[in-house]
Amino acid sequence: MNSGVSSPATTTVTKPHLAMLQDLGRKTCSALSQLKALLGFLGESFLALAGWVSHPGRIRWRPIVFNLRSAGFDALSIVGLLSLLLGVVVAYQGADQLRRYGANIFVADLVGLSMLREFAPLMTAIIIAGRSGSAYAAQIGTMSVTQEIDAMRTIGIAPLDMLVLPKLIALVIALPLLTVFADVLGVIGGMLMARVQLGVGFGEFLDRLSKAVSITSYLVGLGKAPVFAAIIAMVGCFQGFRTRGGADSVGLQTTRAVVQSIFLVIVADALFSIAFSVLDL
Repeated sequence: MNSGVSSPATTTVTKPHLAMLQDLGRKTCSALSQLKALLGFLGESFLALAGWVSHPGRIRWRPIVFNLRSAGFDALSIVGLLSLLLGVVVAYQGADQLRRYGANIFVADLVGLSMLREFAPLMTAIIIAGRSGSAYAAQIGTMSVTQEIDAMRTIGIAPLDMLVLPKLIALVIALPLLTVFADVLGVIGGMLMARVQLGVGFGEFLDRLSKAVSITSYLVGLGKAPVFAAIIAMVGCFQGFRTRGGADSVGLQTTRAVVQSIFLVIVADALFSIAFSVLDL
């Protein structure tokens, strides 16, 4: 006869599911709370940027130049090396298939379109997210832990004006330039491998490249860079300001900044691909 009391077996089965649902709910609430805070931070940053535009005398040029050097010029070596190797890898992987069908010259199409439209802006953004995005989060996080940001507010210095906007503007300038540099090095790497593996001369490669890659394809890849730069700078600074506690929190927020920046950059790149496909670009 049914007594209306659940059996121990039923209770044992439902408890893990209940705990799982509770954990999912907590993570969802945390993610929504963080998204709300990020949107608020974006709004505050936009208002601060609008204040700079309306009052150019408030622009802090020295921090912008410093961040331009640290995020741009100092990253040339690592971006150039990885782009060169990526161009070599793309040409090497395609060489065997192209040789099989007697289409050696089309290695220029493969390297040019893949590097200029996708690989160069995406890989440059990922490198900068790991290099500069983490540095932004660590710097602001350390200042937050040591109460330097509170001291800045006390003496009348807006933290957004001093810590966020110079990084944002510098990275929006630097990342497109780094992408152009990555384009050049990637094409050089593919050109060298085409000469070695397929016997395609430099002149033939460049002649085919100019026909295969239109100015639209080049601008499509270059146009992604400022958006990627804004994502990296804003996420890095946002996570830095959310640092609380001690050194452990600085490391945690720095890790979150890198992971979230790379994730959002890849999502943005996917959305760009869908949009350009719809627009037939």
